[in-house]
Amino acid sequence: MTRAFAPLSIALFAFTSVASPTAAHAQDVPMGVQQSSQPRNVRSIAITATDRVIRPADVATVHIGYQIYGADQVSLYTQAAKTSNAIIDALRGAGVANDSIESEQQSVGPTESYQLNQLTPAERDSHAFIAQQSWTVRSTPADAARIIDLAAKAGGNKSGQIDWSLSDPNAASAEAAAHALQRAKAQAQAMATGLNVHLGQLLYASNQVEAEPIRPVPMMAMAKAAAPPPRPLAINDRQIETSATVYAVFAIE
Repeated sequence: MTRAFAPLSIALFAFTSVASPTAAHAQDVPMGVQQSSQPRNVRSIAITATDRVIRPADVATVHIGYQIYGADQVSLYTQAAKTSNAIIDALRGAGVANDSIESEQQSVGPTESYQLNQLTPAERDSHAFIAQQSWTVRSTPADAARIIDLAAKAGGNKSGQIDWSLSDPNAASAEAAAHALQRAKAQAQAMATGLNVHLGQLLYASNQVEAEPIRPVPMMAMAKAAAPPPRPLAINDRQIETSATVYAVFAIE
């Protein structure tokens, strides 16, 4: 596990105005803190601190699917059904649990006019109808490449996107919040020492947790070719960064 740090902000409050961090002031209730959150008539130091924890993703949600075209809807549906069942049979035959596979979307119908307009007249007849279907497969990072490989070789020409996540995001959030609170207390203690006052008890604390946006691996269209089947894609799992920002108010004596 790796920890990364971010700048923290410090504020001393005096009644309803923010004071310079070079001088101590008394306050009734810190700005931005509800009156019910701490006793009245207590001098205090308020600090906002951020900390992060980084953990390797242990869940890979793989997006697989296909997109095919046909001259008429009936024959296209027949082809789509064969492709659909071939993909699922390949996954199940390789031991992928059925309850880890979830349907995402599916449709068979006329191709949109704007798509047809981009084709040559000779291509328009064979692309009059479109069938597409997709699933998500929940797996481990180590198994993600194998699932893409199985789907692609069974006809899944729109497969490859992966969403990375943690199986227990709450544990990462709690750890980040605990580290942020420790930073806040350490900085409050340093300020109290500099102001020649004694740091008292924690009066109030709140936190906001954020997970880094998950950047998916782009969808990959597998072109049909006569060449030997390729090896599975080389995929490395991502690191998930979870940050917590803590607002803490400590009494000073």
